[in-house]
Amino acid sequence: MAKYIYQYSNWPNFTWDEKEILALIGKVRHLQGKIFGQTSALGFSLKEETMLSTLTLDVLKSSEIEGEILNYEQVRSSIARKLGLNYAGMIYSDRYVDGVVEMMLDATQNYLNPLDDERLFGWHAALFPTGRSGMHKIETACYRSGEMQVVSGPMGKEKIHFQAPPASQVNFEMDRFIDWFNQDTKLDLVIKSAIAHFWFIIIHPFDDGNGRVARAISDLLLARSDNSSQRFYSLSNQILQERKVYYEVLQNVQFKNGDITEWLIWFLKVLFRALQSTETSIEKVLYKAEFWDKHKDTELNSRQRLILNKLFDGFEGKLQSSKWAKIAKCSADTALRDIQDLIKKGILRKETAGGRSTNYELFL
Repeated sequence: MAKYIYQYSNWPNFTWDEKEILALIGKVRHLQGKIFGQTSALGFSLKEETMLSTLTLDVLKSSEIEGEILNYEQVRSSIARKLGLNYAGMIYSDRYVDGVVEMMLDATQNYLNPLDDERLFGWHAALFPTGRSGMHKIETACYRSGEMQVVSGPMGKEKIHFQAPPASQVNFEMDRFIDWFNQDTKLDLVIKSAIAHFWFIIIHPFDDGNGRVARAISDLLLARSDNSSQRFYSLSNQILQERKVYYEVLQNVQFKNGDITEWLIWFLKVLFRALQSTETSIEKVLYKAEFWDKHKDTELNSRQRLILNKLFDGFEGKLQSSKWAKIAKCSADTALRDIQDLIKKGILRKETAGGRSTNYELFL
């Protein structure tokens, strides 16, 4: 029977291939710096909007990894309220959403504060305000007192994917983890974020919510690595897109004798892809701001403004006059007049690829 990583005598002395990691960490650090340069070019309101969108995405996607779908508008409103931001259309958010948001904001806004049991218990209590996970009553705001297995499959034919350390060891394991976390370990903070995530998942100290807390711990250390509470990229969103491999890598590495190279490589590559996706979206935000600045004196009606904003924010499919009429709630003739007016003003043009329908695109 294979041993778990925590059952080896060298636990928790992790090792990795420095050569493999160095090139990756260099790429990540370079892109982090580039993105912070790009965001400094954003005006105050655009910076607020980008950060609000990133935090909303992070909260939604970290929950979705665990199969929990939260309401987008509630999450966005809860974050805006707690950060003192105002925007039109804010709605009431329930206490479950508020709790998830509180944990994420405490991790990213108070990133310099040390970690301790009480802070983790506060996060856990915020995640489970009713003391239940779904229909099941769970132990909240304390470490688990029972055994912990990650299983799948029907009753009687369960497959054990992972067995966490026994409950009697959890306090000792968490003391070691927290001591290491709060020490200046001279490790690059991005590497520390990856190790902290893995180490916490292996201990699995809570009855439920371990994945979400692990990702909040990662976000806290990534905020330290940026030395900023302003979040412009979402690790959880990228992990969700690669969830299958996330679990596969965790499963592989949990049986290693301390070597976590595979995990570190995967984590750094995922973080790099999260940063790349942010770079693309910030370029779009900057382009949109530039466009509206250039056309601040151009006469445009409300339908044209509506569709142009949709084109900048990610329009589904091709723009045709029939779609314009449907979205702008106007007649086909009015839609065509709106489009032709924008072509005259050098804002839209017909797509060169012909076809049965005429498609239009932004004149970039």
